Amino acid sequence: MTSTSTPDGSATANGSAPGGLVKSVVTLDRVVIRLAGDSGDGMQLTGNRFTSETASFGNDLSTLPNFPAEIRAPTGTLPGVSSFQLHFADHDIMTPGDAPDVLVAMNPAALKANLADLPGGGLLIVDADEFTPRNLAKVGYAANPLEDGSLEGWQVVSVPLTSLTLDALADSGLGKKEAERSKNMFTLGLLSWMYHRPTEGTIRFLERQFRRKPEIAAANIAAFRAGYNYGETTEAFAVSYEVKPAPMSPGTYRNISGNQALAYGIVAAGQRSGLPVFLGAYPITPASDILHELSKHKNFGVRTFQAEDEIAGVSAAIGASFGGALGVTTTSGPGISLKSEAIGLAVMLELPLIVVDVQRGGPSTGLPTKTEQSDLLQAMFGRNGEAPLPVVAPRSPGDCFDAALEAARIALTYRTPVILLSDGYLANGAEPWAVPDVAGLPELRVDFATEPNGAEGEFLPYLRDPETLARAWAVPGTAGLQHRLGGLEKADRTGNISYDPDNHDFMVRTRQAKVDGIAASLPPTEVEDPAGDAKVAVIGWGSTYGPIGAACRQVRNSGRSIAQIHLRHLNPMPADLGKILAQYDRVVCPEMNLGQLALLLRAKYLVDVQSHTQVRGLPFRAAELASVLQDVIDSTGGIQ
Repeated sequence: MTSTSTPDGSATANGSAPGGLVKSVVTLDRVVIRLAGDSGDGMQLTGNRFTSETASFGNDLSTLPNFPAEIRAPTGTLPGVSSFQLHFADHDIMTPGDAPDVLVAMNPAALKANLADLPGGGLLIVDADEFTPRNLAKVGYAANPLEDGSLEGWQVVSVPLTSLTLDALADSGLGKKEAERSKNMFTLGLLSWMYHRPTEGTIRFLERQFRRKPEIAAANIAAFRAGYNYGETTEAFAVSYEVKPAPMSPGTYRNISGNQALAYGIVAAGQRSGLPVFLGAYPITPASDILHELSKHKNFGVRTFQAEDEIAGVSAAIGASFGGALGVTTTSGPGISLKSEAIGLAVMLELPLIVVDVQRGGPSTGLPTKTEQSDLLQAMFGRNGEAPLPVVAPRSPGDCFDAALEAARIALTYRTPVILLSDGYLANGAEPWAVPDVAGLPELRVDFATEPNGAEGEFLPYLRDPETLARAWAVPGTAGLQHRLGGLEKADRTGNISYDPDNHDFMVRTRQAKVDGIAASLPPTEVEDPAGDAKVAVIGWGSTYGPIGAACRQVRNSGRSIAQIHLRHLNPMPADLGKILAQYDRVVCPEMNLGQLALLLRAKYLVDVQSHTQVRGLPFRAAELASVLQDVIDSTGGIQ
């Protein structure tokens, strides 16, 4: 038997614990764990720490944080339940899992809100101390489910997590309430033992996180170690589990969320273009973390401005772009509504601008912390007049980095605002990310106008590049290149105000042609069809990539053939897409809206796209999608 390190530095042999208690180790290929508790129980922190250690161990992983919109919902109530789901495996995975194998419920509300998702026979770990008559009554339990036999269909392990934590911190000098806050670290220690997770990183994190409050750091570390040791010594857990690292291509990897990756992509775009980055933003869930992250990178020429409102944020970014910077503004759906007039101004000015929309449930304030894909038509058409602009969508948390670079490439090359459509699932979710070689990133250098471009020594700000139709970009203050811009229609070439009907028609069509022309720079559409004989194709965009991909794997494992197409570029769409869609008998389009991409595909390509939708604030479940796709395939002639 081999030796493993424990949090206090001692070693124990696999298969036995101190005192001679024999414990077996079961090897698994994958596990889905859901941590659920009150929004003050630290479930997001616990999940993030477990995720970080899982990433450092080398597993492939995917996460789904799920928390209330309220900063502090009523304690012990169903609206106040916060959860964090982590799927990790020894192989490539695409989703955070349809359902948990293990549910950790820190109180009755967490149990009631999540039990229906735990399959029969699943492992249920509960904090027995929280199942008091008062807490049970808050969520409508007439009897204690730990005692009335209603949980017989699951493997229930009742652990007094709160009292065990208080016992571990009896000598810490903390009061009872302060000590109780460390029970999430006790839970993390227990789970770290159960799944053989590394522990050193968590201890370093706690020391760093609470460096100004060493007594709090010491208490959390003590609780973490106590939880780990409890797993080793208690008879409640006779088994621990091992999930081996996943094979990955050589390289440097880190755990990354979608918002982090998007922020890093913007920083990289600034470096590869040689331009300073200016972010004008108003805080809004779930986009605020991009502002938080970018504010840390002043050393890379990034300047962040927390504006007083959404309109000020985008207007400042447009001003920065006029001044020769890479202008960026970040928001969610409600903010896009407020920014729409200014985005139309950027279309008229024909200046590069990145508009990040991290979509959430709507309409109005809607579901601020839940995910949705319902802003596509708003991104396409949500401005007055004919105001076309490109739309780009990442497909995974790590892909947010590449999508940000692509949005910058289009904005800078074609002198246009670009909308980047992320969503809450991508923004808060995490996965392993291979840190790219900087030298391999796209070159985004920009040539500013430095000399007059007119025949008589004048500067024509709307004289266009014949290939891209991009107009000249001159930094204000450049000698001889004085010009003015505004929202009124521009005369061709000179940029003067023009009310001429023919000029307006020409400029409207030219702006549209510029956006349409971006399609020529896009790579061929990738179609995943291993067998090459699929009659049914499933097409998606954005964060549905993982669930659709996982569903396609299940469909193929059932002996059926299916093709998968996933779009990054939603406007313009790839030039070859119409021809590709015409090859299939059926095209299915799953979306977290009421069928917005399906509507666009039907209109553009006259293809009878079958729309499959949900707007639950949660990502699709792969098994449900697989069932839908199998039915469609069978209706076309059975298993192929």
